[in-house]
Amino acid sequence: MSADTWLKELSVNGLGGSGLGEVDEPAFSGLAERHRRELHVHCYRMLGSFQDAEDTVQETFLRAWRRRETFEGRSTFRAWLYRIATNACLDLLAQRRPEAATGGEVLWLQPYPDRLLDELPANDADEPETVAVARETIELAYLVAVQHLAPRPRAVLILRDVLGWPAKDVAELLGDSVNSVNSALQRARAGLREHLPAERQDWTGGEEDAGTRELVRRYTDASVATDIDRLAAMVRDDVRCSMPPTPGLYVGRDTVVNYWVESGFEGMKGLRAILTSVNRQPAVAYYQWRKQEGAYLPLTIDVLRITGGAITEIVTFHNDQFPRLALPERLPADGTE
Repeated sequence: MSADTWLKELSVNGLGGSGLGEVDEPAFSGLAERHRRELHVHCYRMLGSFQDAEDTVQETFLRAWRRRETFEGRSTFRAWLYRIATNACLDLLAQRRPEAATGGEVLWLQPYPDRLLDELPANDADEPETVAVARETIELAYLVAVQHLAPRPRAVLILRDVLGWPAKDVAELLGDSVNSVNSALQRARAGLREHLPAERQDWTGGEEDAGTRELVRRYTDASVATDIDRLAAMVRDDVRCSMPPTPGLYVGRDTVVNYWVESGFEGMKGLRAILTSVNRQPAVAYYQWRKQEGAYLPLTIDVLRITGGAITEIVTFHNDQFPRLALPERLPADGTE
């Protein structure tokens, strides 16, 4: 039976009484692949790691295929996949070392390219992912805050507040009572508030205001010039700076500036930068001139959180993230070397 024939029989992608027993593997894969991006984003919220989310989606599809005969059509095929994906995330989190995120650090944090977020459903106002991204639940500050929650409350929070699942469906997924789910949700919301910034500013490609664009431009120019004084004037007193997976969280302008000085930032030469965006936030990718290569090669990526016309947080990622973000492998000489 083909995927399209099966979908037609089930009516509206999964509603009906038929099972999946007659669907062959290529057809099943075709059905599952339609939901890959939103499942990947869901797993990314749960895990904070792009790569772990990638592996977990693959595990989800494998489990779904092996358990296809258990699908009874009581929910949509899409919801069934979300259930399997959530449990796969919980299984992975149970295997992680018990070193919970502390002090605001999440060393396994990885960026999510906006170009991939653009693949999420955008035409149906009822699509949970459309609502979720609009509510800024993909920005790094949210991801970090969520990672401080224990796995099951984290799952409850994401399923209830991000995806909009009813409490009874979450309770069924987790094998809990509705009262337990509601209690876990309240605890999770309280825990989230403890770690979320007091102020968060929406920044999305094509919709950012002129002031934000100008601030990012000035930040980029000052960074390329390694002008610490100019950079210091653009950050808030309570600015936060981190560089996962390297340990170290620097909080406060003076602390961050001292870190820049001590790390030898002022002495760096031959920088170029290009603007990009990840996690619906502005980002600056830096390249450094390498004479032997005759080109500018990837260095680091700064992801910025901007509040009230000032930079509130800088999360710096290493150059191993450049390929995932579809950034150039190198920039050619521009005559200023």
